[in-house]
Amino acid sequence: MTAQESGTTAAGTEALRERLLASLVTARDRTTLLTSCVEDPDLTAQHSPLMSPLVWDLAHIGNQEELWLLRNVGGREAMRPDIDVLYDAFEHPRSERPSLPLLPPEEARKYAAEVRGRALDLLEGADFEGGSRLTEAGFAFGMIAQHEQQHDETMLITHQLRTGPAALTAPAHEPVPPWTGPAEVLVPGGPFTMGTSTEPWALDNERPAHVREVAPFWIDTVPVTNAAYQAFIADGGYDTERWWIPEGWAHVRRNSLTAPLYWRREGSQWLRRRFGVTEVVPPEEPVLHVCWYEADAYARWAGRRLPTEAEWEKAARHDPVTGRSTRYPWGDADPGPEHANLGQRHLSPAPVGSYPAGRSPLGVGQLIGDVWEWTSSDLEPYPGFAAFPYREYSEVFFGPEYKVMRGGSFAVDAVACRGTFRNWDYPIRRQIFAGFRTARSESP
Repeated sequence: MTAQESGTTAAGTEALRERLLASLVTARDRTTLLTSCVEDPDLTAQHSPLMSPLVWDLAHIGNQEELWLLRNVGGREAMRPDIDVLYDAFEHPRSERPSLPLLPPEEARKYAAEVRGRALDLLEGADFEGGSRLTEAGFAFGMIAQHEQQHDETMLITHQLRTGPAALTAPAHEPVPPWTGPAEVLVPGGPFTMGTSTEPWALDNERPAHVREVAPFWIDTVPVTNAAYQAFIADGGYDTERWWIPEGWAHVRRNSLTAPLYWRREGSQWLRRRFGVTEVVPPEEPVLHVCWYEADAYARWAGRRLPTEAEWEKAARHDPVTGRSTRYPWGDADPGPEHANLGQRHLSPAPVGSYPAGRSPLGVGQLIGDVWEWTSSDLEPYPGFAAFPYREYSEVFFGPEYKVMRGGSFAVDAVACRGTFRNWDYPIRRQIFAGFRTARSESP
């Protein structure tokens, strides 16, 4: 190797180290915000049986970082082996976690901070080449940054569920003209590359890259809005059985659903509660806090359907000019503030038509950020799937119980969001930051 080649390698290694450091610091700054904006009683309380106490998430973040970075990568002895079982997400369901002997807030903060200090020391001397698969391209450090950001989104969901005065603030969205572009675009049929084998921090369920054949279809250029969803409600959508699959209709009847979560009717207006503030539902925003059954019923009412996961990814990644699958709708560049509503910069979805720089080559907008988008697909492994680094991340969830969501929400950080990223949940879940867009097959 020449000196010039060695210098290039060294420069690339240091750039990777800086990127990993920035990702870890950004995640911890957000964790600190989410756990310092309320008093300790709010950290230890369970605001919903669907969610953990915030203090559990805080210590769990530290415990996973210790497990994967300090123990698995660094070969260090366990700092607190006595708490491993408390913060194992598969040992105790969320509803039971408040009854566990959890670390109190101050102790949880100190533990997470001590782990982070040691992890940053480890990062400073880490070798990203020629080692284990965990260290190759900094995968384990990237995985931990993604894990923390995923729990930050979970904690933000908990903040939305908690009652009481507002604890979080964020700037309002920049106003945009009303969306007057085409309602839908045709995505051409044919093969495209789905998934990835090259994205260095991609998780196991995104791998490997493989070719999918997709028939031509039409897809909405923007997510379904609150105004459009209100038309579904006004037309008796929740009272008309034919729009719902049997399981969805039973769920609606059993739980007396009449509107998205956090909505209520007052006179002629729909109001919503958003992070402690009651406000008029903005008509131009993507609808939020709807379960898969509601999204599916709306699509049927509209004479359409939810896109499959493969259709969604082709709309988001396929460049019809080059035939390539790009990392994001706008290309291969990492997300910037001009591309998408990410990272909790705002506390709501942006009005449809926002972020024109983030549109796909076919003109499909807001595929990344704003709201997770339900698809019609069950969570299944890709051909050639291999669990890594542990089967509980994805493999145990494969099957018809879970529906796939794509795209990320305003609560997702860029490190945990890309064109191949897959999210999933039960079709009844509404507390998550999920909306949808619709599609239809091309007429024969």
